[in-house]
Amino acid sequence: MDTKKKFEIERALATENQAISSGKLKEDNPLDTTETFRQFCEACRRGDLKVCQEMIQAGVNVNARDRHDYTPLILASLCGHYEVIQLLLENGALCERDTFQGERCLYNALNDRIRNLLLSYDYAKSSNPLQPLAAHITSLLTRPEPQTADLTIEAYDQTFHVHKFVLAARSPYFAKKLCAAPNTATWTLPQSIPSVSLGVALQYLYFSEVSMRRVMHGLNDEEEAQILRGIDKIGRQLEMDRLFEDITEVSDRRLLRQKRAEELARGRNQLEAWFQDNVLRNKVEVETAKVDNLKWDRDNSIYADILLRADEVEEDYESDDINASPGHSESSTPPAHNILGLLSKSRSPSRSRQPRRSIVYPAHKAMLLRSEYFSTMLTSPFREAQQTPYLQIVTLDCSPKVLETILTFLYTERSDFDLDVAIDVLFTADQLFIEKLKQRAALIISTLGNGNSSTVESENPRGETDTEEVIDIYEVIRAGWDTRVQRLEEFGARYIAYRLERYIDTPEFAEIVQESARRVKARQETDTVELVDDIRYYLSDRFRLRFEDSGLDEMMEQRGDADAIAEAMEALGVKDEDEEKKSGLLETEIEEQFAVGAIRTLDGEVAGDEFAQDAMNYQILLAKIDQLLENLDLDA
Repeated sequence: MDTKKKFEIERALATENQAISSGKLKEDNPLDTTETFRQFCEACRRGDLKVCQEMIQAGVNVNARDRHDYTPLILASLCGHYEVIQLLLENGALCERDTFQGERCLYNALNDRIRNLLLSYDYAKSSNPLQPLAAHITSLLTRPEPQTADLTIEAYDQTFHVHKFVLAARSPYFAKKLCAAPNTATWTLPQSIPSVSLGVALQYLYFSEVSMRRVMHGLNDEEEAQILRGIDKIGRQLEMDRLFEDITEVSDRRLLRQKRAEELARGRNQLEAWFQDNVLRNKVEVETAKVDNLKWDRDNSIYADILLRADEVEEDYESDDINASPGHSESSTPPAHNILGLLSKSRSPSRSRQPRRSIVYPAHKAMLLRSEYFSTMLTSPFREAQQTPYLQIVTLDCSPKVLETILTFLYTERSDFDLDVAIDVLFTADQLFIEKLKQRAALIISTLGNGNSSTVESENPRGETDTEEVIDIYEVIRAGWDTRVQRLEEFGARYIAYRLERYIDTPEFAEIVQESARRVKARQETDTVELVDDIRYYLSDRFRLRFEDSGLDEMMEQRGDADAIAEAMEALGVKDEDEEKKSGLLETEIEEQFAVGAIRTLDGEVAGDEFAQDAMNYQILLAKIDQLLENLDLDA
């Protein structure tokens, strides 16, 4: 780093520290000495995706710094963990070129690939993770169709069409007024308040970045004063204490970003609280057979204008009495239903079939428009877009838990869910064309889907793991194909490569290889099998981890993997079967040379040491892949 650049960074740091000390700015990278954060930093240093993902979901601050003044992003960048860096950036880690920590992170990047990734996440991406949500809500003020506004505000010379649920979530005044009279259709502003002042307040409520410079352009001093008084008055009337302060023009980029981030976070929290208290709390559970009889008035207390339905999986339940009727389940089935249960061989006498249930969620079209699926549905002549006396019910092919995850994302931008629903969320998000949620599901699968151990532990070079598998890797690969998510295809190939000895001889593996081959239309003899190519690549990468300190990695680059391994085996005294016969070295003689617990390869042969074992295992696995392709009559 040249002297001039170093001086500029030091001067920026001094200015920043002075602003923080005076209370004008909040520290972007606060010191965190907790054990939890130390573990998070350690995971970033080691490149452990699974642990990083789990701790981010638990709420760790990705922008804090440890006692050595390192942020998680700097540690991952310094150690060259590309995927961890990507995970941190996608979760709001900051890397700005005009800040001390940002410049430090870029300067310490291990290679150009990482540096370019960091530069691609500068100010516009990293500072406003809630901007997609804010941009959508802002657009509702001017979106012509479909018509989702349900309240008209009339000012002196202008009319505004707004949404009750947004006003109720953001303004305590509207929350109380609309709660008392939910069917209110019109609200008139006192003539003493200019319509421009109301427009500024509404933009603020709808998450817009208000520019007072544009608002005041072309006005004289008296008109400016009148508008400012109107903003102050309407802010107090709507009980928005921070309105006047937050719209004041700020020239400092850092302070502007801080104020914007604070307001977006506060607004999201308000909307999330309203969503939890009104949408989720008012979900209705009903028998699937009776769901069409559900009637929900348009004039309702939570201003919902559409219903979303998800059906639960059919389950059995045990009754306490052999002749007991379903009772509270509201089943219309007569008592004879229990007699059928007695005759069934697959059920015990005390079991009855529980009527299938559906969960119906009240929702707002304005928020569903974030999905291209719903946007097309609601702006088309489809039945779901027609006006009916009662709210339309739209059925989605997913479980209630998945639908709740979808709604939570659409309303709040939150996408924290567990691995057990990640595949279902992936497919539903793909169906609804919610790309960001689809990528989030893929990220969770590829970081948490490594058994109960961490990524570093489960992807050990020898493929040895005792952890319980919590995902079906074949299902993950097929999901990647079906939803066109490259991250999942790569994850599946890497996952199998690091455990290939457990999969290579199974019929399921042969089947997935055949499926991969069939994905190439009009397949020719020269076409490769993409999955096999990827597995070979990651298999080579797996064994490179074992050889990188021995000089073999350079040999592999210069001469090719197979030749380099063969040369290494020869140098280690490891001979193939023909050479062993020629030299008269019998298996019984080898056994005598080693005590019990000798290091053996996958086919039971004795290896001189762990390095020789890895070299031989690599050759064995490559040979098994070739044999499988030959058996399947595939040329790859």
